[in-house]
Amino acid sequence: MAHPGAASPMPQHPMSHQMPGKAPGHEMHEMMGFLGSYSMSREGSGTSWQPDSSPMEGIHWTRGAWTGMVHGFADVVYDHQGGPRGDDDVFGPTMLMVMAQRPAMRGTFGLRTMVSIDPATVGKSGYPLLLQTGETADGHTPLIDRQHPHDLFMELAAMYSHPLGKRGSVFGYFGLPGEPALGPPTFMHRFSGMELPEAPIGHHWLDSSHITFGVATAGLTWGRWKVEASAFNGSEPDENRWDIEGPRFNSGSGRVTFNPSANWSLQASYGHLTQPEQLEPGIDVNRTTASATYNRPRGGGSNWQSTLAWGRNAKDPGDSTNAILLESTLRTGRHTFFGRGETARKDELFESGPHAHEPFEVGKITVGYILDVVRSGHLAFGVGGLGSLHFVPAEIERDYGSRRPRSFMLFLRGELR
Repeated sequence: MAHPGAASPMPQHPMSHQMPGKAPGHEMHEMMGFLGSYSMSREGSGTSWQPDSSPMEGIHWTRGAWTGMVHGFADVVYDHQGGPRGDDDVFGPTMLMVMAQRPAMRGTFGLRTMVSIDPATVGKSGYPLLLQTGETADGHTPLIDRQHPHDLFMELAAMYSHPLGKRGSVFGYFGLPGEPALGPPTFMHRFSGMELPEAPIGHHWLDSSHITFGVATAGLTWGRWKVEASAFNGSEPDENRWDIEGPRFNSGSGRVTFNPSANWSLQASYGHLTQPEQLEPGIDVNRTTASATYNRPRGGGSNWQSTLAWGRNAKDPGDSTNAILLESTLRTGRHTFFGRGETARKDELFESGPHAHEPFEVGKITVGYILDVVRSGHLAFGVGGLGSLHFVPAEIERDYGSRRPRSFMLFLRGELR
């Protein structure tokens, strides 16, 4: 929605309507997509797509030829992870995204910035999260049963699209950092997962490449189809979370996306990542993903979205492992209900000892709830909680204290909608 005093909407975007998932009274001037002649609500993180009917939240504005949006959230979380490998902590995940676009050379030019102060509010060692693996806090020790913080700069990207007739477009995207054409929209940006204050344990099988220091993507859209390819830096961000790393283009990926209707988005992707993990030099990963997202607007500001995703990491040299995720979020009025179920085969849970680098099938089920206690304009403040049940095989039951260790989080959330 444009701020008071904003300039008139651009002539090529004459329509003002109610966005999917918005309550009456939240009508706004429509933003068109960065990558093609469709509503911005189709676009997710990086160059990914989501269902067209997905809610498009944030503050929308117009200034002359420019249109844009601001969206963000900040949480304060009390985290209790049970068992001998668990811990207690208070942390604060954050995200602020600003994007803008304007007509240029008969096409559309756009900029997007996304930042997080997680390096300060989460800390270098991340937060406790049973069964999570990936990256490092100090460049020497792997993070196990902990989730790493995001970098200060999560995305600094520019993009341009040029129409091909009335149905198609060609586009280019460059990010430092950015997100390559690999996997579904990242969990922080898909409605089915964004209300959960914790990352999926299959994050490094599905969408861990969403912060990549060096991405160049070219693609084609045609109606409900999109095909694209990326050259990018396959290495995960290092332990220095405040800086911008130099770009490298040592890896590649491709993705095909199909939105068969306004409520569905399907994608399949493949990527070769050169030495993604800092502590595993000489090991490349071939990642394959597929996902389906279903979104159902329910009227009156209510919305329900679910995502089913599968990812496979084939190490070279090394074995192949899989992760599967099913998550769903329902928002109705002031109430938000969410759940996530996961299974993953992990060989990173033990750095040393008799189980070092041995693969284990593990799983997790999480359910939770948020109540919006204050709403003021585009601001929403809520209180929430979640509980998780983890599943580990008998061989490592003693390490985790139980075959089904438990954990919970209590949190406060402020969000721009």
